[in-house]
Amino acid sequence: MARETSAARTARLKKLIAILRKTYPNARVELNYSNPLELLVATILSAQCTDKRVNMVTAELFKRYRSAADYANADLTELEQAIKSTGFYRNKARTLKALGQQLLERHGGRVPNTMDELTKLPGVGRKTANVVLGNAFGINAGIVVDTHVTRLAQRLGLTTQKDPDKIEQELMQLVPQQLWTDFAHWLIWHGRRRCVARKPDCENCEVKELCPRIGVKK
Repeated sequence: MARETSAARTARLKKLIAILRKTYPNARVELNYSNPLELLVATILSAQCTDKRVNMVTAELFKRYRSAADYANADLTELEQAIKSTGFYRNKARTLKALGQQLLERHGGRVPNTMDELTKLPGVGRKTANVVLGNAFGINAGIVVDTHVTRLAQRLGLTTQKDPDKIEQELMQLVPQQLWTDFAHWLIWHGRRRCVARKPDCENCEVKELCPRIGVKK
């Protein structure tokens, strides 16, 4: 198979975006939240855990912990029990308590809205910061690269990279900035609903004519 030129990839991506936008017009982050702090906490809890489980936990958690001060002053044992079913709960509880403390000390209890400030907080890397910036603040500072985005970007032939940071940089060069947040949502929704890891539904796939099916066993 001939190597795809940059112009051909850009043209194919444009068609991909049009189909994904039409297929998933309501795509959004699937964590429940009502403010930036809740989204930040939910995203931290979602590490090695499903969004569905996190939403079950935060339904009660957010009634008890409403502010940065609530996390900063939390009893660790009580916080651990509240989030236990999300896994790695001891580390996550310590992270949330430290997060609350730093938000109070450095940001007056508010969640900052810049990549630099967010990634200096406990438990916050680029992926988490991108989730919060794109969804809570409407700021397209980068592209969320989770397991779904990684898998689909590779399968669709948009990158050959394996490192999430390198994948993000390649996608940022390809995708118009105003679509960065939406593009991640479209890939994540497609990855959960059609292009699953073990047995992708290629036969019924909306973008099958544009997909080289890299890594898919024929």
